[in-house]
Amino acid sequence: MNEQSAPAVTLADQYVLTVTCPDRHGIVHAVSSYLFMTGCNIEDSQQFGDHDTGLFFMRVHFSAEAPVTLDKLRASFAAIGDSFQMEWQINRADETMRIVLMVSKFGHCLNDLLFRARIGALPVEIAAVVSNHTEFAELVESYHIPFHHIPVTKDTKAQAEARLLEILREEKVELVVLARYMQVISDDLCKQLSGRIINIHHSFLPSFKGAKPYHQAHARGVKLIGATAHYVTADLDEGPIIEQEVERVGHDVTPDQLVAIGRDVECQALARAVKWHAERRILLNGRRTVVFA
Repeated sequence: MNEQSAPAVTLADQYVLTVTCPDRHGIVHAVSSYLFMTGCNIEDSQQFGDHDTGLFFMRVHFSAEAPVTLDKLRASFAAIGDSFQMEWQINRADETMRIVLMVSKFGHCLNDLLFRARIGALPVEIAAVVSNHTEFAELVESYHIPFHHIPVTKDTKAQAEARLLEILREEKVELVVLARYMQVISDDLCKQLSGRIINIHHSFLPSFKGAKPYHQAHARGVKLIGATAHYVTADLDEGPIIEQEVERVGHDVTPDQLVAIGRDVECQALARAVKWHAERRILLNGRRTVVFA
């Protein structure tokens, strides 16, 4: 064993760079040269050039072999970002994203995300849970997570959303997850949280909207049921799709069985979407997403 070998690089020495910019020659060369010149090593790199939009997307996971701070990395990369008209971020790879979960009366996605976060399967810290009902207060508090009951009516919607924004600011939240939160988000709030709010929809969008979607699916004799995780926009259930999950079903499955299967499908799709967002793997591409999973 070579006693003079360099110390192992830990996760604390690793970073994630994400880039969105107009596609042109030299982007990959500029990024890789910058990392080389700053004493960094590329651990993983993914990229995609979209011929339809003319945009280039890149995610680079790199390690710093010499001591460096996040502020210095960001400051030194700024010139490259400007020269290529980049929207870019550099974040620590070991960073745990602070999120808020929102729920109404269906708790399967909430329960799933709480458990996954507890066992370390999601790189997130659940700062709080917000609900317009009180059914899950005891469950949330058993995880020692603050529970906020914010009732919503037609007349109090503006005040309720203002209170939500207060919580997000106080808790320094980066992502809001609608874990079966059954209230329509206002256009203004959608704009304020653009690219930072994820919803789970109980079907392949835009099919089977409204009440009892699985009963609607049963009435149509569907052979596949699915769930769609997407970013929330002012266009109801029409935001950029992140992930979809499906399950094949037969003619003998009852509506109640469809609901049970659907719960599992929803949990899987939403958990993957939250994980990928927290790991900085999703880049917005107009009405679509680029997912470096």
